[in-house]
Amino acid sequence: MFTGIITDVGRVRAVRDTNRDRRFEIETRYDLSGVDIGASISHGGCCLTVVDKGADWFAVEVSNETLSKTTLEAWGEGDPVNLERAARVGDELGGHIVSGHVDGVGEVVSVTPEGGSHRVRFKAPAPLHRFIAPKGSVAIDGVSLTVNEVEGDEFGVNLIPHTWEVTTLGRLRAGAKVNLEIDVLARYVARWQETAA
Repeated sequence: MFTGIITDVGRVRAVRDTNRDRRFEIETRYDLSGVDIGASISHGGCCLTVVDKGADWFAVEVSNETLSKTTLEAWGEGDPVNLERAARVGDELGGHIVSGHVDGVGEVVSVTPEGGSHRVRFKAPAPLHRFIAPKGSVAIDGVSLTVNEVEGDEFGVNLIPHTWEVTTLGRLRAGAKVNLEIDVLARYVARWQETAA
């Protein structure tokens, strides 16, 4: 489990296809002495397992299933990556409950400066758009955000300067692809309504 509060922006240092999966090596500022092999770390919203590590990097292996359902297929050397270590009991829950299981890939429709902030509109793939509600939560590339408005399959969020500057979201442009995870509560409420009908 994660909270959607990014604690480091790592960088892809190497990409290699293996006979099983794709291996990514990620540079990080984390103190890796406290990160065990087998630990879960969110990478742009995808929960991945640490399989190897060095002094300032760790490696993860990504299955073809994950590559086909997320933006990780396009990651290359030098790309920045939003990172979050798994939440521990007693941690502050500053965002919302995020599982690290990407539901689909969305697309940036527009990015508009508003004062010091940026208003970003996204298009969500069907059927995910029906789980997104105004003032609800959504994770974009692993970042917990509040939904401002929803119109059909599009929704908007406001990115404050801090979020714009300390995550990869400051690189968003129209047409960019992002990992989307809908709020788990919205998913269960919708399922409950379907079965109650």
